[in-house]
Amino acid sequence: MTSKKKAVAKDKLTHPVSFRLTAADHAAYLEKVEASGMKSSDFFRDCVLGNKTQVIARPKSSVDKDRIIYLFNKASNNMNQLAHRANAAHLAGNVSEATYTGILAVLQIIAQLMKASIKDAD
Repeated sequence: MTSKKKAVAKDKLTHPVSFRLTAADHAAYLEKVEASGMKSSDFFRDCVLGNKTQVIARPKSSVDKDRIIYLFNKASNNMNQLAHRANAAHLAGNVSEATYTGILAVLQIIAQLMKASIKDAD
């Protein structure tokens, strides 16, 4: 292979990058692309590779917070199962209205406490 062919092969655009946008964000993106007079892919490459964007990194969460989130996700799944079983029992007439609303209230309190503890984890 000649050096010219190597250079052409090296510069070939072969790695696609994609992402999803909401309808509003997509409209804003297309508006900016049109204002630039560039193709969509050229505009994106120019912005990202030319550092014409401002990236604000999210603070890295601690190992403890990651572990709490993992455990709470597991617990949330179980809570959802309990809510579904309570609902099914209530619809079948096996659980009184008071018991049913009491179960849901307790599950909501637990969920609120879990969310609050995640915010306070770091």
